[in-house]
Amino acid sequence: MKIVIDGNIPFIRGAFEPWADVVYAPGSAIDSNMVADADALIVRTRTKCDSQLLRGSRVRIVASATIGYDHIDTVWLGSVGIKWTNAPGCNSGSVMQYVTASLFHLAQHHSLDLRSLTIGVVGVGNVGSKVAHAARALGMTVLRNDPPRKRREGLKEFIPLDTLLEKSDIVTLHVPLTTEGHDKTHYLINRENLQALKRDCIVINTSRGEVVDNIALRKALAAGTLGGAVLDVWEGEPVADKRLIKLADIATPHIAGYSVDGKANGTVTVVRETASHLGIPLAGWEPDSLPMPDQPVIGLDLHSPMNTPLNLAAMAVRHTYPIAEDDRLFRAEPDRFEHLRDNYRQRREFSSFLVNVKDAETRTIVQGLGFKINND
Repeated sequence: MKIVIDGNIPFIRGAFEPWADVVYAPGSAIDSNMVADADALIVRTRTKCDSQLLRGSRVRIVASATIGYDHIDTVWLGSVGIKWTNAPGCNSGSVMQYVTASLFHLAQHHSLDLRSLTIGVVGVGNVGSKVAHAARALGMTVLRNDPPRKRREGLKEFIPLDTLLEKSDIVTLHVPLTTEGHDKTHYLINRENLQALKRDCIVINTSRGEVVDNIALRKALAAGTLGGAVLDVWEGEPVADKRLIKLADIATPHIAGYSVDGKANGTVTVVRETASHLGIPLAGWEPDSLPMPDQPVIGLDLHSPMNTPLNLAAMAVRHTYPIAEDDRLFRAEPDRFEHLRDNYRQRREFSSFLVNVKDAETRTIVQGLGFKINND
């Protein structure tokens, strides 16, 4: 048995070796010759899994350690009997952490009171639901848009996209990339509806680059008809529009979901699914251990007139994730998009940290974000 694996998937080395010949390669280097005699292919977004790669191979399953699957030709794979799977929700906590850190960064640099703002969450699945919950914990008003869920569940609180765009001070996008159909998301945010946004509205995109018309967004930012942007994803990745990078409040190389926790969750999913399909006994497989944060305890018992509950919560968030550092590294070397992703530092999510805090309001906020609280 042979399994080809993207060598940059963390924690996976050694999992399959007792049962299979394993070939590790960079995702962009995996080709048809490499997979011709493989039984399984385990990838990330950098490997296009379609007929050009897989026709004539003996691959039985394609597993992607990612929440998205627009790099997989699911229709073709289905037509030739190749099973495919991904890892929905694996990095939802990581993306929520990224968005929360972005909100506090924006509040600081634009002198915003988050409690007075309305945030529009577009796409309320695994990620969007956690982002909406975090925003409520910060005291923000939350609007939600998700046409597929509204049709399935009939929830009145899901509102049309046009209404959300008109009413939101911040719009954050958490949708898959689809290029056709009733719920097409390609250029969901475009030249026309960018004009409907408030002049000081800020757009956050951590979904896929093509969900936003990058040229139209750049023009709106340059013209001052939009308040700002936080961008982790870009049209044409791994190439990103350098002029747009300069105009963004935060610019990062598709690492919002790159926490250690999110990566581990994705790896667990693809190992178990692949093993099950191939008849390998790894049903309960998990990585041996995850690296602990350098400073896992956060002290928020600080006495100062500046230490409001939101300011203290911001301190806790920055302790776990100083997002400005990721922005700085990418701006310094935008041409090293893939290098920055493949060599991303270890980032643990909120739940890996213990907070010492006595103030009841601050405690409620950080607990709402997912931090552990010291009850001693």
